[in-house]
Amino acid sequence: MELKHANHCFYKIRYHMFFCINCRKNILNNDAVNFLKNICSESGERYPFEFDAIGCDGDEVHLFVGAEPKYSPSRVMQIIKSITARKIFKICTKLKTVLVGELWSDRCYIGTVGYGTTSDIITNMFRIRGIRKKSKHICKRKYII
Repeated sequence: MELKHANHCFYKIRYHMFFCINCRKNILNNDAVNFLKNICSESGERYPFEFDAIGCDGDEVHLFVGAEPKYSPSRVMQIIKSITARKIFKICTKLKTVLVGELWSDRCYIGTVGYGTTSDIITNMFRIRGIRKKSKHICKRKYII
């Protein structure tokens, strides 16, 4: 994580963002994850966002992203969720009926990440495959860097 600069300031801002598919539907397969990664890299060209890591499970997405200080964390989340939902629904139109019109749940988590140890822990968490227990079955996480 390096020091960035805008017109009148220098900054080093990173966020750990987490959001889920609406109704916790398990729809994120490998193709969807790769498509999501491409969408994020395209939005990183349009907006001043830097995606350091993207981690996906079947029903949730973790992002490690940097943004300029003029964008609030909630605005960064709103932009990412709206762009990804629009493009995914454009490719797969039947998802709208399955997910009742919304791809992402309203619930989310946004945490600021400090320089050094904390950012290393988050990045390593995305690299390591973990196992998460759900009510009756086990899902293996798929992480993409």
